[in-house]
Amino acid sequence: MTATLVAVALSLVSAVAYAAAAVAQERLASRSSGTGMLRLLGTGAWWASVGLNAGAALLHVVALKYGPLTVVQPLGALTLVAAVPMGARAAGRRVSATEWRGTALTLAGLAALLVTASGSAPEQVLSLTEALAVAGATAALIGLLSRPGARPGLRHATASGFASGVASALTQTVTVAATGRSGSAPSLQVVLVAVLVAAFAVGGLLLSQTAYRGGLGAPLAMVTLSNPVAASLIGLTLLGQGLRGGPEGILLALAGAALASWGVVLLTRVTPSPVTSVDEDHPVAAVLALKPETATPEPALVPRQSAEPGHLTPL
Repeated sequence: MTATLVAVALSLVSAVAYAAAAVAQERLASRSSGTGMLRLLGTGAWWASVGLNAGAALLHVVALKYGPLTVVQPLGALTLVAAVPMGARAAGRRVSATEWRGTALTLAGLAALLVTASGSAPEQVLSLTEALAVAGATAALIGLLSRPGARPGLRHATASGFASGVASALTQTVTVAATGRSGSAPSLQVVLVAVLVAAFAVGGLLLSQTAYRGGLGAPLAMVTLSNPVAASLIGLTLLGQGLRGGPEGILLALAGAALASWGVVLLTRVTPSPVTSVDEDHPVAAVLALKPETATPEPALVPRQSAEPGHLTPL
């Protein structure tokens, strides 16, 4: 098996793990929409989703070792393809035609963006000053998108994608700086950037958990879209990477952004019908499914008073 095939296989498994984690987070968010995050942190299922996210991230990093970024990064968009049917199955319904169209358009647009904006692995990394500037600007943008009182949904998903994209760019800086040293202790720069990576990774996870309270399809599509957009902006402005293909590449990137945006709009319009698991033909199930206000009141079993004193009438 060639190195590229190894990278493809690892990327596929990583995408499925990310999708399973997203579905688990969405289910937990829908069940505990009225509870706080601290209570959610005490559930084993939430930590299982965290483990899936961590395993998927590790597989993604290993895949980048065996394959070029132009192969591995677009395959990460398969998370959306896997998560939409997985989420529908977990909810006990079928994937609607609108969801399929929205998913296809989002992936097509995202693929166009990644093909034009990504190239070979960059040799340049962020300096400590640049890393701190990126972290500060991203933190301010995340605070604006997830300000108190904002309804969970696309804004939180966008903030989560930005946090994850910045974490990926900072991870590359840490990896290159750490592997470039031969047995020496990590420098202060590596330690500080590693702390920023951990902060943005955890922040992105918590923001996605909040975003999934409004459903899975549209928030996950926005996370999948905003993540590479943030990474591409850092690459274009700070790492000296340009769009591939010249003017045609710019047009393709714009077309891809339009397709992906329309796909997200389609996913936001999806309102799955509630699923009932009651078999109305079964008499016991039908009785259990009755609402209290629909039941006919039974007469009270109280003895009737007799006109003659000392006598009781039968019930």
